[in-house]
Amino acid sequence: MTTTGGGGMPHWHVSEELAGRYAAGSVPETDAWSVEKHVEACGGCAARLSAAVRTARPEAGAALDAVRAGVLAAVVAREVSADGASAAVTAPGTTAGAPARGARRRSPGAVTRAGRLLWAAGPALRGPWLLALVLVAVGAVALAYGAGAGAGAGEAARPLLLVVAPVLPLAGVALSYGRHADPMHEITAATPSGGVRLLLTRTAAVLAVSIPALTLAGAALPASAGRPGAAAWLLPGLAMTLAALALGSYVGCRTGATSVALAWAAAVVLPAFAASPPASVTAAASAARYFSGPAAQAGWAAGALVCAALLAVRRRSFDHLETL
Repeated sequence: MTTTGGGGMPHWHVSEELAGRYAAGSVPETDAWSVEKHVEACGGCAARLSAAVRTARPEAGAALDAVRAGVLAAVVAREVSADGASAAVTAPGTTAGAPARGARRRSPGAVTRAGRLLWAAGPALRGPWLLALVLVAVGAVALAYGAGAGAGAGEAARPLLLVVAPVLPLAGVALSYGRHADPMHEITAATPSGGVRLLLTRTAAVLAVSIPALTLAGAALPASAGRPGAAAWLLPGLAMTLAALALGSYVGCRTGATSVALAWAAAVVLPAFAASPPASVTAAASAARYFSGPAAQAGWAAGALVCAALLAVRRRSFDHLETL
């Protein structure tokens, strides 16, 4: 690698020697990923690497030319097809060559793009986890306001939701990354955007769905004097999610998330739910101490920072597929 710098910001480029080793297949896998990621944005290094591959493996150059020609032909055909479809769509007040405004909004490309984004967000957002999240949120509101629910059940609804909320993202994280959940895991993890970057992206997607749903459900519940607020679970949930990721760098995402969830369930969730309805109010109130007060929230914040630092140190471990 060659390095140039300016203003204290170093930038590296692919040297002739590195390009030759890459073409020969002797570059370590992690370095090869870095090279592939770099040439996505650097035209000069891409040209240098392409020349090295063509020199070392002429058959690869012919294959690349064929792939390039096929891609260009497909793009041209798609543009011609899109132009033809746009010209065929007319509406009152539009000319024959101008597509209707509503037709553009309903274009198949937009639907396809949304589907791709949902697929890339991870298996958790396409499976039973999303349904379970909705059922928990709706069930908590139904418990508080449903016909026939006792006063004790209604009073315990918010604390019970709070003790369950932090472990729901863990289930989504366990289902988001790894060969057990994603049939294309080996392919996606081997790309320059794989590893911890893909894991964090899918974890963020899980949190982006669960945080609004659970917080809104908590806000819809009856207020209880002296009880934690609807957003009191956020720091505990974040800390547990980061703990699951950090532990997953040693034992795999599914095992790490499951271990953290089981520990929380054994210590907090099961005692609250195992009691009879009148006693569940007391158990839920007792569990609420894990969320109440600046000291508890500061402890969760400190735990989240520690787990985030450990995850940063262990980030390279997610490049090894055999441990996930």
